[in-house]
Amino acid sequence: QVQLVESGGGLVQTGGSLRLSCAASVTISSISIDVMGWYRQTPRKQRELVAITTGGSTTYAASVKGRFTISRDNAKNTADLQMSSLKPEDTAVYYCNAIVAGKFYWGQGTQVTVSS
Repeated sequence: QVQLVESGGGLVQTGGSLRLSCAASVTISSISIDVMGWYRQTPRKQRELVAITTGGSTTYAASVKGRFTISRDNAKNTADLQMSSLKPEDTAVYYCNAIVAGKFYWGQGTQVTVSS
């Protein structure tokens, strides 16, 4: 019902910026996406929340608050993540997430690597 495609990952130096984009394709036009967000995962850690946004609120992980900004376009079903002041510990595969009627959907992931 929902397909997510991410773009925008890559290699950046410490202190740099990257913008990740996620586009959701919904097969049934009447479906509305309740929540969109971004998670990340490394080989040593479980997948963790980075930022999510509902219609009226956003939530950020403490580790990214003040550095990352999530924005959502409900009309286009997109969710972007602007990442600034990047640190090596931000290195991970970033996954776009959407929640529709309680069901989770995931993108394929995009690699972000921050060099020291």
